[in-house]
Amino acid sequence: MRSSNPPWYFLALLILAGESVFILPFVLSRVFRPTVLETFELTNVELGLCFSVYGFAALLSYLFGGPLADKYPPRKLIAVALWMTSLGGIVYSTFPGFNTLNVLYGYWGFTTIFLFWAPMIKATRVWGGDTSQGKAFGLLDGGRGLVGALFGTLGVYIFSQTLASGLAVASIEESRVAFKMVILASSAIVMIVGFLVWFFMKLDSKIEKSIILERITLSQVKEVLKLPSVWLLMVIILCAYVGYKITDVLSLYASDVMLYNQVEAAQVGTFLLYIRPVIGVTIGILADRSQTTYWLLISFIISFTGALMFATGIIDASATALFFISILVVAVGVYASRSLYFAVMQRGKIPLVLTGTAVGLISLVGYTPDIFAGPAMGYLLDESPGAAGHQHVFWMLAAFSFIGSAAAWYYHMLYKKKADS
Repeated sequence: MRSSNPPWYFLALLILAGESVFILPFVLSRVFRPTVLETFELTNVELGLCFSVYGFAALLSYLFGGPLADKYPPRKLIAVALWMTSLGGIVYSTFPGFNTLNVLYGYWGFTTIFLFWAPMIKATRVWGGDTSQGKAFGLLDGGRGLVGALFGTLGVYIFSQTLASGLAVASIEESRVAFKMVILASSAIVMIVGFLVWFFMKLDSKIEKSIILERITLSQVKEVLKLPSVWLLMVIILCAYVGYKITDVLSLYASDVMLYNQVEAAQVGTFLLYIRPVIGVTIGILADRSQTTYWLLISFIISFTGALMFATGIIDASATALFFISILVVAVGVYASRSLYFAVMQRGKIPLVLTGTAVGLISLVGYTPDIFAGPAMGYLLDESPGAAGHQHVFWMLAAFSFIGSAAAWYYHMLYKKKADS
């Protein structure tokens, strides 16, 4: 596949960039969801609609950004994406109104996807080579989880230290001042990461030349669309990504059902981020030692089990231990499937040189939850306040996990046969 391995720091920078670019649009709202709703004066549905605007912008970006990744070096595209995303943080820190916030999320949908997503996946495939795809994508997602956890921890620390008064009596204006510091610090770090990528995330000239096409033709797009793995991955990623989006509400569950305060709820979100690297690395190593497709199937089954634990309503404010056990089960399933769904591309016979085009087409369907998951969760939560709304959200997770299990089983059986033959 390639003449030599890119150095270890190539993957380290890819991991750092891979989570930094999503800190502003997603990680902060995941960790600080109650705070975001309060300081921006939003309902759950309105925040969900912002994510939908992001999703619509991302939809076009996946389609046209994929082939772009097959024409230009990943380093340059990724660095520019980080710089542009960071600039959006300046607008975010002014606590704009709902309409401006929608425009900002549309802008982020472009910067984080058109210039970034496919180059990141392609660069990870290059680093993983013929034998370490599971490890490469496991380290990528696990490492991104660690970076997100560190951002979350730093954010919680800055927020709690900046509040002029105690948590119980903090006004909306005081919360805004504290959260603004979190946003600006995050924006500055994202900008710095862009410079690190530009100057240090370089590939050997021979490797770079071998993964770049002079032009993308319609026949190459048709070649990708003929692959069964591409169509199955559309379904698999869609289902897995719904699960990932639903983890956004766990900090809100801690606030609404477990009755935690804002910092305690944010710490639950940060706890999730620390689970992610452990799961990513572990599942990546296990997958390379056996079959990535098999472990992808197992991850969906675990996700389904965890969803049922929340959906059945057995977790209330008095069940602290069960709450964290259930979080752990959901996290194992969701993060494992997320770590592996691109790792099975090689087993699915998708050519490395056409990775960008394939990722663009797969993502066009696979990441549609960016459009519908936010409003759907917001509607369920707002229409049935409290525990009931959260149960409905986790029934949604159970349904998509079941469908994902079926698609992952078929993928496993199809390419297991081809590998054995």
